[in-house]
Amino acid sequence: MRVRFLKSLKLRWLLLGGAALTVALGSAIFTVGNTAQAGATLEERKLPMRFSWVACDPNCGWVSAVGIVTGDTPKDFEDFARGRDLNGATLVLDSSGGSVNDAITLGRRFRGLNMRTTVGISSRGRGQGDQATVAPQAYCESMCVFLLLGGTTRYVPDAAHVRVHQIWMGDRADDAKAASYSAQDLMIVERDIGRLAKYTFDMGGAGDLLSLALNVPPWEDLHELSRNELRQTNLVTTDLVAEVLPQVKSGTPVAAVSAKGQERFADKAEQGQPAQKSTRTAEALSSSTVAATPAQ
Repeated sequence: MRVRFLKSLKLRWLLLGGAALTVALGSAIFTVGNTAQAGATLEERKLPMRFSWVACDPNCGWVSAVGIVTGDTPKDFEDFARGRDLNGATLVLDSSGGSVNDAITLGRRFRGLNMRTTVGISSRGRGQGDQATVAPQAYCESMCVFLLLGGTTRYVPDAAHVRVHQIWMGDRADDAKAASYSAQDLMIVERDIGRLAKYTFDMGGAGDLLSLALNVPPWEDLHELSRNELRQTNLVTTDLVAEVLPQVKSGTPVAAVSAKGQERFADKAEQGQPAQKSTRTAEALSSSTVAATPAQ
């Protein structure tokens, strides 16, 4: 049995028309894509994760990883990596998450290769002389966030959506409150939370990342991390796109924008609200009850 992070119950997609905003200049650029591209990527994100090499000129490129992590994904990556020198390469993620243990395996493999990670939708040039691009309005959700953490250098563009959620049994996710859970289920949950915690700290992540994820039950929408939370959880290590895509002019800064999303753990006293009290039982129900999908 495998435990996985759920996809959002209500995916909210940003479908923008026209080639407009350019965030960074160079042979590979972060740029706003068109509606057709975003729609196609939506469909790809529902499928098992697929890896591909996106080449750009001159002599540059990155790995595109699109889709959900399954039990086959670690092997699929090994098949893709065979014969390629991926040490220090950049991985561009667009994923809804997937299997917890398989994502941990994959994330450790990325770290072993000293890969750099970012979030985006990769696009190859369609004609001679056209540039390969990375559109920033992509999604990295649930276990994808922990894949992102596997990078030695991690960059998240302002237009990307990084969202977290509890892990749960996929076969009981549709009505999680009404489902029943056995002692074996709880054992699997606690075991895999422990594995995820160790992985998080091994990769240099903060405990705040686990707290944010494990406090969002499956009947709520995923929590989107604000810019402050991305830094607080150590998911972001740089604000320079050039540090993950070196073919972009070095020193090109990311455009500053106001923080998006609402911080889940904002100081209650500063907001004039009383801090929430919780009993041990309530904590167990809200942050520890997860479930496993059938073996794939």
